[in-house]
Amino acid sequence: MSYEFADGYKIRDQWGLHFMTFTVVGWIDLFSRQIYRDIFLKNMDYCRRKKDLSLGAYVIMSNHAHVIWQSKSGNLSATLRDFKSFCTKEFIETIEYEKESRREWLLYMFKFFANKTNQNKDYKIWTGDNHPEQITSQNFLIQKLNYIHENPVRAGLVRKAEDYVYSSASNYASGRGLIEIDYLV
Repeated sequence: MSYEFADGYKIRDQWGLHFMTFTVVGWIDLFSRQIYRDIFLKNMDYCRRKKDLSLGAYVIMSNHAHVIWQSKSGNLSATLRDFKSFCTKEFIETIEYEKESRREWLLYMFKFFANKTNQNKDYKIWTGDNHPEQITSQNFLIQKLNYIHENPVRAGLVRKAEDYVYSSASNYASGRGLIEIDYLV
């Protein structure tokens, strides 16, 4: 099974190491709140522990996240689908039941984007395209790893990549981060 996208990118090798991007519809700054970043991390950690996900790198920005993932069981598309589903369910529940000043607006926007699809969903949080790129060389791996870790630096959020909390850069720099990763280099 593989996901096909409008731009032709798809996961062809279910065992392969892939760079992917998760983008919130409408570039909504969902991850400007810590609670949603923590949900993303919790679900990624769950997939790592229970769904044979190998997590090589990540960064969570305000409206998107970049990851390097691989499936140890050869079913990356299913892990991707489950991860996005788990996150969507928990994001919506959190928006509905926790203190959220943007509650009505967020629910309206996620419903608006769901209505633009024929997927019969109440809410849509993710764009359909994760732009998966299989990593097949050490040079490409280093390029994508640097791209992920330098994202907060380029955005002016920190001076050093390892100072950004919601990134695996600190794992690589000091061996410690918010969640465990599977080191690539």
